[in-house]
Amino acid sequence: MSRSMSRRLSLAALCATAAITSASAAEVETATPIKHVVVIFQENISFDHYFGTYPKAENKAGEPAFTAKPGTPSVNGLSHVLLTANPNGVNPMRIDRSEPITCDMDHDYGPEQQAYDGGLVDKFVQYAGATKPGCDPKQVMGYYDGNTVTALWNYAQRFAMSDNSFNTQFGPSTPGVLNLFAGTTRNAVGGDVPGLVRDGWIISDADPQLDGCSGGKNLLLIKNTRHVGDLLDDKDVTWGWFQGGYKPTEVRPDGSIVCASATKNAAGKAIRDYSPHHNPLAYYEQNANPKHLPPTSVAMIGKSDQAKHQYDLSDFWAAVDAGAMPAVSFLKAPAAQDGHAAYSGPLDEQKFLVETVNRLEQRPEWKETAIVIAYDDSDGWYDHVMPPIVRASTFPEDALSGNGRCGSTTAIAGGPCGYGPRLPLLVLSPYAKRNFVSSALTDQTSITRFIEDNWHLGRLGAGSMDQYAGPIDDLFDFSATPDPSPIVLDPETGLIKG
Repeated sequence: MSRSMSRRLSLAALCATAAITSASAAEVETATPIKHVVVIFQENISFDHYFGTYPKAENKAGEPAFTAKPGTPSVNGLSHVLLTANPNGVNPMRIDRSEPITCDMDHDYGPEQQAYDGGLVDKFVQYAGATKPGCDPKQVMGYYDGNTVTALWNYAQRFAMSDNSFNTQFGPSTPGVLNLFAGTTRNAVGGDVPGLVRDGWIISDADPQLDGCSGGKNLLLIKNTRHVGDLLDDKDVTWGWFQGGYKPTEVRPDGSIVCASATKNAAGKAIRDYSPHHNPLAYYEQNANPKHLPPTSVAMIGKSDQAKHQYDLSDFWAAVDAGAMPAVSFLKAPAAQDGHAAYSGPLDEQKFLVETVNRLEQRPEWKETAIVIAYDDSDGWYDHVMPPIVRASTFPEDALSGNGRCGSTTAIAGGPCGYGPRLPLLVLSPYAKRNFVSSALTDQTSITRFIEDNWHLGRLGAGSMDQYAGPIDDLFDFSATPDPSPIVLDPETGLIKG
């Protein structure tokens, strides 16, 4: 046999193997008609901060007007009493569209508990209010309405949302995204760091050790912990974490990398796109990709290769445009558009959400897709609903039920206290119920549970909170005829086009 013929046969064999692998992945049965889940995981919003007065907006002159459809259900929001005689001593105040960037509130593990004051929910100004120079702690009581978060209110009109969904535990971004992926923040390596790691559990923010763009000290690593991506790999289901700014802007001569791309926010300030402590996979040893190596090809996006399932947002769209959208995709906006107070806000976030949703709705995959819009934590913003404490804790940082205590002995023991604050949760899909508000109890790991159930993955076990999560099935109606017609919004105003 000639060398050239041998090469052709080898290439044919490789192509055949790739085709078989691809077919095998495509044939994975789902429990529902949903074949693609896109989780858009945003930053730092309590439910009342965005939906406290839903569906009634003030409709001031010069602002995008919002008028609810007839029959729109009410939500567990801010009542007349809460708006006019609030127990916090400061009444909630509407933040105008002209103030799209606010101060960052205190949303750490202990202060959040103190704000709820054993269930009285009356200490937000004292413990969760912003205290940096130039900030007013009373602003923690602020909320936006449908004249500013117009797109989200319009999505709620067209699709389904929950008014009873919670952070899996108290605390900021890193615990939130780790719970989304693994239902746990345990097995952090490096010893206890007060206020950051307690008994191996992560309760606050620190950059991941396995990320070449991390900075600072107390970099964290998680060992011996499986997450939902591992379960997806077990079943050959394609998936990935896609984050703005993940692609390095520079590779230095010594091999180190720089992630310096930036986007201007509504205030005109350039904000670095990539935030390492928002990337869950960079903490897990099985997903180590410290140099942010790209996928070996567009065809490998969502599959196991040197990228270790960590990608730039541009890789998501490359896969989508190639007709190879992963079955499960987690999207993280560039920081300027993730909604986080101090450097982003609702108008920046709206631009990212609308452009993403508009584009996905035009795809042939839309007819079998579910977009989940969720948040990593509350930023400390006031929310009037006391979270149900399903997991008690006696860490030194705990404070809800007294010094060093959170919850009763009847709750699940072991790990940080939770549930934490109430957060927005929306599902956009041809199979989503229309103009529907669910009050079924859910948390961040309910999203994990839906993925597990839809692809028959089983539970993570080993103490993961997915085993206790309420399902998000109430947001869907799989018995009705799906409606794939898109709702196309203007990314600047959030209003329906046409």
